[in-house]
Amino acid sequence: MNTTVSKHRFQSPQQATPGSRVRRSWVLAVLYVALSATNAQAGDADTERENLARIASEIERVQVMVSEAAQTAPTGERVKFRYDWLLRDLGQLREGITSHVDAPRQPRPVPPLRGDYRQ
Repeated sequence: MNTTVSKHRFQSPQQATPGSRVRRSWVLAVLYVALSATNAQAGDADTERENLARIASEIERVQVMVSEAAQTAPTGERVKFRYDWLLRDLGQLREGITSHVDAPRQPRPVPPLRGDYRQ
């Protein structure tokens, strides 16, 4: 009588029931999805940095074109296009993107506060 109870309690891998196989499959599926999601998030951050770096590079190319257009712009016009303003705005955009791309991925250390404010 004890031998039949122990057989059901401790099954070898070859004697796995269909229910245990389904459970094991679900656990493996959940682990696979969790690991895939983690890798996808890391890939998304890297992809974003690559895209932003490409955008900053394109803005730099546009700045060169704007500088060339400013040099060949007609003079004496009643209404002038402000190439200098456009260059300044493009520079600010590129600087903001570049500072975000170059920012460290880890939080920077913060010096401890003194804490005792009474004298």
